[in-house]
This record gives sequence, structure tokens and C-alpha cells, in this order.
Amino acid sequence: MEENHIKVAIIGSGPAGLTAAIYAARANLSPVIFEGMQPGGQLTITTEVENYPGFEDGIQGPELMDVMRKQACKFGAKCEFKEVTEVDFSQKPFVFKSEDKTYTADSIIVSTGASAKLLGIESETKFMGYGVSACATCDGFFYKGLKVLVVGGGDTALEEANYLTNFASEVVLIHRREGFRASKIMLDRAKKNPKITFALNQTIKEVIGEEGALGMKKVTGAILENTQDGSTEEIQTDGIFIAIGHKPNTKIFENKLEMDETGYLKVKAGSTYTNTEGVFAAGDVADKTYRQAVTAAGTGCMAALDAQRWLEEKEII
Repeated sequence: MEENHIKVAIIGSGPAGLTAAIYAARANLSPVIFEGMQPGGQLTITTEVENYPGFEDGIQGPELMDVMRKQACKFGAKCEFKEVTEVDFSQKPFVFKSEDKTYTADSIIVSTGASAKLLGIESETKFMGYGVSACATCDGFFYKGLKVLVVGGGDTALEEANYLTNFASEVVLIHRREGFRASKIMLDRAKKNPKITFALNQTIKEVIGEEGALGMKKVTGAILENTQDGSTEEIQTDGIFIAIGHKPNTKIFENKLEMDETGYLKVKAGSTYTNTEGVFAAGDVADKTYRQAVTAAGTGCMAALDAQRWLEEKEII
């Protein structure tokens, strides 16, 4: 087992995990990043990133993750393109498994992120990052003067619809029912916004778009299906924002780390400490409020510093 022993194991490889790796590597902690099913996290399905500091002209999401990975490896971090399938925090060193190996670790940083809930239709996947988005804060800027659709009926959908009116000329909120889960204050705000209209008892059956040279794609519309009578209609749009919620990627930590009712990991205020000493959480896996690359990176830095101090305090390093 000695050859599979790690000082700092990082589970997840988005901005939080890779930033944690940079800091841990520079502290000579020899971190190992387990990249998981989606190396680079959600940014790998994002095209242009314009709001990450340091890139004046923007950068492609996959390229940003590649740059961060190379930076971590430059300082001595190691990447394993494996998924962690099982963890045991009941003993120290901690034990965890991938598909083919068992490892031990003195400390673990969990940065497995969260996944946007999607509609589950093929055309949605096809145009993801090319007019279909799950983050208005990330991509709203690209829709100045254009018409967009927002799908959902909770606070997130109404908040995103209101936010998008700062850029879009028209926002149509698509909701499968007439009643809303959203709070009254959010609903009233949306109803008072002259740029927002409602398409109720409707779902998106298909995303319509164009495909050009070099793999470029563009959303041009959607086919809506009435949830009451099954009738369909085509609607023009330049972008579609899916706002039906997020699900933290915490299944393997159930009954092993403290979570809230929706599965987000709980951390001690002002830190990345979970309820298990030596296990830290960073990024969207513990953040259901901001969910931005830069905030994930910030907590990744915090987790590495917390892990380093904890290891020093326990005289493990």
C-alpha cells in the first residue's frame, strides 16, 4: 500500500481541484488529482469564458482547465484520469478506491463539483455551449439585444430571467405548469419586468439550430410542447438557458460526510473543513449560491491551505 499512499488526495478536477493542486504542490505536499468522469469539470462544456480574471480577451473553457492542469503539474502535482468509486473515512490514513486500485491518504480535498440538471433531450446536448447554457451569470453577456428562453419555475429560473434582461431584448420563461415553486417576491419581480413574458404549460421538445464549418453551431429556435394537449409550436430564439436546478456530485459521500438536504457538503464557517477531520471540501460541491469558476478556485486555495495547516498541526508533515 505504501506506493499508493498520498499526502493530499484531490477528488475532482475543476477550478477548485486544480487550484488546490497548485497550492498543495507548491507546498511540497505531492498532491494527486483524481480527475473523474469529466476532467476539468463543467468548464469543459463551456465555450467562451470572459469573466475569469487574467484573460483580457477571454479564453475557451477547456483551454482554461488545460492551462490550470499544466500549472499544477509544473509544480509537482500528479494527475490520475480515474474515477474514485468508494471512500472510507472511518480510519486513518483514509482509504479510497478507483476502478483498479486502492489508495490511502493523509488528507483529502473533495472538489467533485455539481452538475446542472438538464432536460435530457439529444438536441440540448448537441447545442450545449453553442446557444444552450445552464449559467446566465456566465453567458448572459453574449446575448445583448437578442431573444432568449429560460426554462424552469423556481427561484433560480426567475432570478436568471431577471438577470438576463440586463442584456437580452426579450426573455421568455418556459414552465411546464401554471403554478410556480418560486417565492412570491421573485415571481412578482419577474411579472413586473416588461422584458419578460411567460409560456406556461409548455416544455421544450427539441432545440433547433444551424451547423456551420469547423464544428460551429448556433441555436435558432425551439419546438415547444403543450403539457396539457400535446400540441407543438416553433418559437424563435437566440439562446436557451436551462434553470431547473443543480445536483452536487456527492453520492459516494452519503452517510460519510455531513450534507444539507439537497446533498451539498457542509463546511465549517469561514473554512473548508468538513465534519471529518482531514477531509476538506472546495468548489461547487459545497457552494449552492455562487457556482462560479473564480469562487471555486478561491475555495480550492483555501482547502489546500487548510489541509497544509492541518497536516502540520497533526505533525504528519
